[in-house]
Amino acid sequence: KSLKQMKTKHLLSLLLAGLCTGTLSAQNYPWYTQGDFAPQKRIEFKITNPTNLEVKDAPVIIKREGFPMPDLHEMMITIVDPQGTPRPAPSDSVLNVQGGHQLRAESNGRMLFHQLDDLDKDGIWDELFFQVDLKPKETRTIYIYLGENIRGWNKHGTHANIASYCRHIMPFWETGEVGWKIWFANSVDAYGKRKPQLVSPVLYGENVDGYGIANINHDYGSDIQEVAPSFGASAICLFENPDKPDSISMPRKTPTKQKLAPESLWNAGQISDTRYAYDVIVNGPLRSMIKIKGMNWNTGNGFYEYEQYYTAYANQNYCRSKVHFNKFFPTRDGVLMGCGMRKKPQEDNFIQKGGIIISSGPEEVRDPEKIDQRENIVVDFIGGAIVVKDRYKPQYQYIPYYEGNHTFRVTPDEDNTFEYMVCTAWSEGTKLRNKTDFNKYVEEQAVQFNNPITYKFVKIEG
Repeated sequence: KSLKQMKTKHLLSLLLAGLCTGTLSAQNYPWYTQGDFAPQKRIEFKITNPTNLEVKDAPVIIKREGFPMPDLHEMMITIVDPQGTPRPAPSDSVLNVQGGHQLRAESNGRMLFHQLDDLDKDGIWDELFFQVDLKPKETRTIYIYLGENIRGWNKHGTHANIASYCRHIMPFWETGEVGWKIWFANSVDAYGKRKPQLVSPVLYGENVDGYGIANINHDYGSDIQEVAPSFGASAICLFENPDKPDSISMPRKTPTKQKLAPESLWNAGQISDTRYAYDVIVNGPLRSMIKIKGMNWNTGNGFYEYEQYYTAYANQNYCRSKVHFNKFFPTRDGVLMGCGMRKKPQEDNFIQKGGIIISSGPEEVRDPEKIDQRENIVVDFIGGAIVVKDRYKPQYQYIPYYEGNHTFRVTPDEDNTFEYMVCTAWSEGTKLRNKTDFNKYVEEQAVQFNNPITYKFVKIEG
């Protein structure tokens, strides 16, 4: 063989070896710059979509204990997708409005917005959060560049707050597509928008009726969830009586309430009955989180206290909930935790499989212009769903009481914690406007919920 042939064969061998080991130089992406920001140190992570689904705006959570440099300020981190499309230089008109903190022209990748969230409020961040789009089974390189970078305005895609709304304290959390609030103690109300935007500051700031807000701006949308004595879009419960499988205990339906305020939809007094406290844990831009503390819950068959978190995610029609019982003292054996949602009044689409419940159909919504006469208008489609993670062994149970509710019994972790998801959509929104699209969305999100994006630290460069 000629020397040229031998060299060619050797180069092909090296190339094949590189393909097998993943060490091709193409994976050593050139360094990112943005205007005069040219960082000298970066951390490489690999993130992987473990599902066979294409995911969009999927949550990525890197915990501080999995981060090689945990002592960092938000402004010292720039997350870059090296395969993303670089942003061009901003126009003079944009710079005149946004000033010196406006992003400049990028090269060698695209910056991803992020949050460093302090969930336990000790002044130290606990989770680095951002969102990505990934193909099925895709593994992608993400770089975290280190160095002070003061640039980067980004519009909030979520919001959360606690407000005095119609004379009582209640939390709001929302995405640009849909939102949720707690009207009756811990049963969740839902509202939909006709165009993607954040509307809860208008609702609670101006104290506007959730049905009447469309009279201010039609695009703001409307309340789309009847709650009253039901679970609403989401609520937790307890199954305390194995001999009566369709009986449940709820925080706002206690023996104390029956004694002191039997006709009310509310709890009785805040000292004598179950009481609640709310807090904002995170407020955007990509995710927003509120916390509910349920205290002094005496069912007559046990004493319980819990913390529940609801988190909204940008560009999504779902929020996720984490429930932790810090006091769980039943007087009977076999008590199980649970969660559920109200059955849609004109349900024509019901799916229950595994940890998924979907209920949807046409529904009457109050006409804001005729609220005193309680005349209603019919919306073609309103959808609700609950998804419990498989690890909590969900068992379906229909509850005919309290206007009809679809629920799950769950088996929590050893520390009395479980997680579930709430999905909402309606026919007047900008997406998921029918049961076919909604069903597909819920089922795909259930797969992602059970199989989140994974991450792996690779190396530090520079």
